[in-house]
Amino acid sequence: MTKKKLEWKCLLPDLSRFSAVFDKPSPPLSSPFATLQKRLTEGLRQFCHSRSPSRFMLLTAQEEEEYFQLISEMVTQILPAPDQPIGSCYLITGMGVSEQPATKSEDNFASRAVCLWQSWVEYEQLFGALRCHQDTIQLQPGLVHGANGGILLVGVRSLVNQPLIWLRLKQMILQERFDWLSMDIRSSLPVSVPSMPINLRLIVVGTREGMAAFNILEPELARLALYGEFESALRIVGCEDMVKWCAWVNMLAQRQGLPALSQDAWFPLVRQSIRYIGDQCRLPLCPHWLTRRLKEAALYNAKEVLTATAFTDSERTRIWRESYLRECMQNEIAEGQIMVETRGQVVGQVNALSVLDCPGHPLPFGEPSRITCVVNWGDGEINDIDRKAELSGNLHTKGMMIIQAFLMSSLKLDQQLPFSASLVFEQSYGEVDGDSASLAEGVALISALSDKAINQEIAVTGSVDQFGHVQPIGGINEKIEGFFALCQANQLTGTQGVIFPIANIRHLCLHEDVIEAVRKGEFSLWAVDAIDEALEILTAIPFDNTKLPSLLTAIRSRIANVNLHERQRLPWGFRWLNWFHQS
Repeated sequence: MTKKKLEWKCLLPDLSRFSAVFDKPSPPLSSPFATLQKRLTEGLRQFCHSRSPSRFMLLTAQEEEEYFQLISEMVTQILPAPDQPIGSCYLITGMGVSEQPATKSEDNFASRAVCLWQSWVEYEQLFGALRCHQDTIQLQPGLVHGANGGILLVGVRSLVNQPLIWLRLKQMILQERFDWLSMDIRSSLPVSVPSMPINLRLIVVGTREGMAAFNILEPELARLALYGEFESALRIVGCEDMVKWCAWVNMLAQRQGLPALSQDAWFPLVRQSIRYIGDQCRLPLCPHWLTRRLKEAALYNAKEVLTATAFTDSERTRIWRESYLRECMQNEIAEGQIMVETRGQVVGQVNALSVLDCPGHPLPFGEPSRITCVVNWGDGEINDIDRKAELSGNLHTKGMMIIQAFLMSSLKLDQQLPFSASLVFEQSYGEVDGDSASLAEGVALISALSDKAINQEIAVTGSVDQFGHVQPIGGINEKIEGFFALCQANQLTGTQGVIFPIANIRHLCLHEDVIEAVRKGEFSLWAVDAIDEALEILTAIPFDNTKLPSLLTAIRSRIANVNLHERQRLPWGFRWLNWFHQS
């Protein structure tokens, strides 16, 4: 068992190979998109071309100010400035309005920029306004007029939530004509205003969820529009990639007027970034998240450069500030209101780990919970109580069915299993979904069938396939830290720990208190790639062994005893018939 324990060095990313990169200053990127967003840059170049195949582009990115600014700057670099004014000039004489082409950039409806953006738009903000008061007419230009001849960036949420705005905007772009229309479709304008020519292209920016909702509103646009995507992470293979990422961060700091980072500041920032992205081999490119980390660190910084202490203090304070709900849950468990055992051995009971992501709460956190299983004579049915109570989703049900298939394949029975089993998440009052508990459920089921106890000092997380392979899951850091906090509250024994998929090692970036406990031998982590390895750690008995006592042997023995008992209950003649049937 001890050979599968992880050393403390595996619990956080090894950044020593990048020390030389952090020691040298990385100048801010002069062309960030061309360096880190090559696919998006190519898409924008094609869209900005005069012979672009479409006037619409769908761009997957967060609807945050930093994204719009970066995209707008890239478009401005690509599009050439117009040689002459674009747009119109409206002349108002009394109650009459006339239109003529703009002759200078100061004209009231002349284009103001080659690219304008707005994450959320209202009707008048987008199309302008016509106001008539006491025989006086006033015309106000909108974003479509200011970006005439260029490109307009709009957030997808405003279009999904205001379908009329989208329909009118699409029609104007396709017809290359701006018509003055009333905001209220039930009324007309008080005066007639001539339309004006408009040459506009539109980039709709939004998340995948927002784009999915927009596709329902306008399904044909996905086929006609160009597509681009802001890549959210940079894969770190060597020092060159780390240099690019550091230059990207320095560029964001420079744009916000923040101090540069000191040599030691890169280590905590990279660890926080890995924790955020959930992968030791990738670093986030999200300008919104990175800018926020830099601004928070600046609040705890008293020097001319951002130091490691500033990033560490800001992160520690943020976690503490957002941890009230997590601490309440941990106190409930420590006080016995939510029952989770961290000592002893129990048959058919295992500590599972899940991640709670409460709506409106910024911090997901791990929650230990009990999975129990009881068996009795029956027809081989394995009952998922959460499913029958309509408290579990389809993915959880899928995991249960996979475990059942794996067990039946391992037993190699020529008849139906003579037991029925019932599994449940104890003290679970909300919906359970996902297959990350299938490893724990399989352990509880096999323990109950074999009547062998499970070590309650160890928690389990991971999904399982039909061959018993353990597959990676999400939220591994939060899950480990959630069980560690419980064990720490109940006093660490040195034999407590967590079993998790070996494929999740690359996702580890644990807090310092967990790393220190593992370093001292007070807490352990086991990485497994098959369910039989987890079972042997939890029960100290091999799952399948032809020479030594095993869990499968114990299950087969119980099945044989049940069958023998059933045959003894039959009349003498039926016993012989049953014997001939088996032979």
